[in-house]
Amino acid sequence: MHLARIEAEGITQSRPHRRAVRSAAKALRSPFRFAFAASVLASLIGCGNTYRPVVSAINPVGPAAQPQKFAVVISTTGTVANPTPGLVTFVDFAGDTVLITAQIGVNPYYLILNSGGNTGYTLNSDHTLTSFDISTSLLQSQILQTTLLPGASPVSIFPEGANTYVTDPGLNAISQFTGQPLNLQQELGINPAFSPIYVVGIASAPRVYAISQRVGGGLGQVSTIETTSNTIDPTPIPVGRGPVYGVMTNDAKRAFIMNQTDGTVSVINSQTNQLDILPVGATNPITVGTSPLWADFAPTRNELVVANAGDGVTPGSVSIISIPLCSATALPTNPNCDPNNPVDAVGFGTVLATVPVGINPRMVGVLQDGTRAYVVNGGNPNLPCAAPSTANPLGNCTVSVINLNTNTVTTTIPVPVSPITGGAPNLNGHPNYIGVTTGTPTGKVYVTSPESNFMTVIRTDTDSVDTTIPLQGNGVSVRVTQP
Repeated sequence: MHLARIEAEGITQSRPHRRAVRSAAKALRSPFRFAFAASVLASLIGCGNTYRPVVSAINPVGPAAQPQKFAVVISTTGTVANPTPGLVTFVDFAGDTVLITAQIGVNPYYLILNSGGNTGYTLNSDHTLTSFDISTSLLQSQILQTTLLPGASPVSIFPEGANTYVTDPGLNAISQFTGQPLNLQQELGINPAFSPIYVVGIASAPRVYAISQRVGGGLGQVSTIETTSNTIDPTPIPVGRGPVYGVMTNDAKRAFIMNQTDGTVSVINSQTNQLDILPVGATNPITVGTSPLWADFAPTRNELVVANAGDGVTPGSVSIISIPLCSATALPTNPNCDPNNPVDAVGFGTVLATVPVGINPRMVGVLQDGTRAYVVNGGNPNLPCAAPSTANPLGNCTVSVINLNTNTVTTTIPVPVSPITGGAPNLNGHPNYIGVTTGTPTGKVYVTSPESNFMTVIRTDTDSVDTTIPLQGNGVSVRVTQP
């Protein structure tokens, strides 16, 4: 319709032009029409040209179209005893309106978007893997499903360019898929003494890392997957006990592994494909708080922000780690710096601050301008959710806002998970997932809870709850198409 309107404008006169033509026609009908016509013809003959009417379109000129941004949410509508198809919901960033809701696999439990934010993938309890385009014209028939192998029990997905890697402890392997719908290419086996849990990397990285926990406890390991050949290096890299999650820098030069049992973060130099040798004063792995389980980057600050769950019933914490590589400004202190294989700058691996947050933090998301980090605190699961008070300043079920300039909590936001209709919000769900994105005039923070069929939206300009979005099912997780 938009293209049709533009084409119509291109062959239609503007209103002022139409008035001018009508005036000329009226003149030809007047008593002086013969004199008028004669003068017109004389002028044309004098020019030696044939008269041809010309229409000049005046097309409107406006601002360039802005890319549309979405929050993509999955929710469940059934139970273990009564499984039903889950839902994917697209929410417009600008208007907080639901644009698309479509059925996916039964009881979805994992969601990821590709690096371009235009394709989504889910793992579902009916033994399927779902893929779909992030588009407002998405049809139910365009949602694609792949049935997994017998015995498969996948726990995470990592889309990496043409390859999609699925971590599957049931098959003790990393499954490599390609195409749309996803087609299984091969199973990249993991040592049976270990159980794979997650794949760390970025799109188009030359190598990515499969994190595995040792069966029965002990040090975990990381297996290197060479993405050009889709092979696993025979010698894994040892990491700490109970590794659960990892992140890779945007330049693909360093990977960080969260060792939950140890309370440490292992650093891998992905160019040498070995544990990183940190500068004097830092050790690898880096000691952080109790039970680290998630992390995000503050890229403008060269910092890694790590969420530490604690014991689940008392306040957790966030560790902020300095991670600069040698650069033009760091060269004086790194005389051996090679721009093609940079070493760590002085201070790399230093814990700058440990910030107390709410009870049982589950995830952390950082605004890309590096100003703030948002931590979703699931709260003590044995207690009802409650807003912060004098007696309980941390509350139960909240979002902590950390100012990364001062490394302090500036606001603790109680998370309502049912509609705000005036008065006190109904805090009836323990939140577990968060999506953070910047924007103008405000960024937004999206929070879901497995106990609620509403998603909470927080504005980042006021750090307060803006609205809640109905999901038609209990929230599982949320991702945003742009950071």
